[in-house]
Amino acid sequence: MSAAAFPQSWTARILTAAPLIAPARQFTYPLRVPGEDDAMQRGALLLDIKPSTGATFLATCALGFRDPSLPTGIFACPRPDSLLAVAGGYAYLIDTLAPEHCLHLPLRPATQILPVPAAGLILLAGFHSILALDANGLRWQSARLSWEGVTMTHADAHQLHGTGWDMHTDRELPFTLDLATGAHQGGGFTL
Repeated sequence: MSAAAFPQSWTARILTAAPLIAPARQFTYPLRVPGEDDAMQRGALLLDIKPSTGATFLATCALGFRDPSLPTGIFACPRPDSLLAVAGGYAYLIDTLAPEHCLHLPLRPATQILPVPAAGLILLAGFHSILALDANGLRWQSARLSWEGVTMTHADAHQLHGTGWDMHTDRELPFTLDLATGAHQGGGFTL
């Protein structure tokens, strides 16, 4: 899966195996995180990335989950030098000009990716909330929208529409989210 909804200064390709001759620059994401010591044992997304300046590098992104319903792929971002890599629901915002700077996004797992060029955002849905990336990186993360399961249906320059599951009624309830602030109305999470 790859989306080029935004202009990008880099090129990248997903590798099916480690290259026989690896580039001099290699980066593994996430950096050592307590509790994630076994992340690489689940598998990894291997990327051959060529930034607009500098040498090609190999990015090894730990797989979050083996569930095939979770997204895996590379996505262009609102900042042309940034690349969003998603591996089994784990999302990594990589600065292709300085790949030692990678943000392992806190939404784990990301279940859906939606570029919204009209708003200058790329949105990631999780089980409970939505996270927005803009040209400066992480812009906001919404409050809880669902007891378990968020679906983004469509967006324009100002609003995102979607549904969130309500445990009390066992129904998907609609929500509208303001793309400037992340504030929402509706949704399936009520106490």
